[in-house]
Amino acid sequence: MSAVNGIRSTPSLRTDRELQREEATIARKYLGRVPWEMVVWGLGNFVVWLSLWPLVFSGMLPLWAGFLLSTLCCILAYLPSHEAQHSIIAAEGTKLRWLNELVGHISTIPLVFPYRVAWITHKQHHAYANDEERDPDITSRAETWWQSIWSSIKGRQPGNQEGYAKAMRETDDPNRDRAILEAFALRTMHFTVLLICAWTGHALEGLFLWLLPRHLGSIYNVLFLSWAPHHPANETGRYRDTRAWKSPIGTLLTMGMEYHIIHHLYPKIPLIDTAKAFYEFEPILTERGIRNDRPNKTGA
Repeated sequence: MSAVNGIRSTPSLRTDRELQREEATIARKYLGRVPWEMVVWGLGNFVVWLSLWPLVFSGMLPLWAGFLLSTLCCILAYLPSHEAQHSIIAAEGTKLRWLNELVGHISTIPLVFPYRVAWITHKQHHAYANDEERDPDITSRAETWWQSIWSSIKGRQPGNQEGYAKAMRETDDPNRDRAILEAFALRTMHFTVLLICAWTGHALEGLFLWLLPRHLGSIYNVLFLSWAPHHPANETGRYRDTRAWKSPIGTLLTMGMEYHIIHHLYPKIPLIDTAKAFYEFEPILTERGIRNDRPNKTGA
């Protein structure tokens, strides 16, 4: 018997092709369905966020409560768009493609993170995960979680050459110009709303309903959607650039990112199914030598 990352296993005598065939058999179980949960999540979360504005301005909801709910909405805003970026909701040329694009664009409005920019940079992340020069998410790499938070804060300051801006300048993606135009339009809308709030004497509402929640939500997402699943982000390769891990705050609060390795291996498996898929894949992935930082269930 041998131990790989704390999990005992018998050294595999199977060939790479045999392992690939078994992986593919498992993956097919989780591919092809429309993740309606993510559609409801994405559009519903946006509607809730939007409703906070009239509720706070009318006095029906105190500003402090609006701030907390808006921050939660911003934390929840990215992942439905992430499903759309991978065309999991509907592939190009299918009847529901409009829904895929709608969820992609609408869900990230609270974060002021344009869908097409997210899509282009995320493709680069998958292609070059943990590559110091080409991975847009490499800026989240840090030795500790609090250093990652501090790095994220610094990276969001005006004039900072963050990874996404660099990636958009250097990409040859045919959608680049359209993505930049959409980013300009979304940011203009964001600052226009904030300006109107300040001009009409509602600067605090603008601050606590959008500006601050947007940044707090982004910092949270960088920590749990980027830093934690890839930490320490110093290896590349299909089975080593991401890890399985156990969060002290649980799967729910990390939005399923403990099983993010499944997403990198099979990006079209819906987020909701990655945990279930992981436990089917685990014996094979252990043979593959993945980074598995989850506790050994057997206690061995």
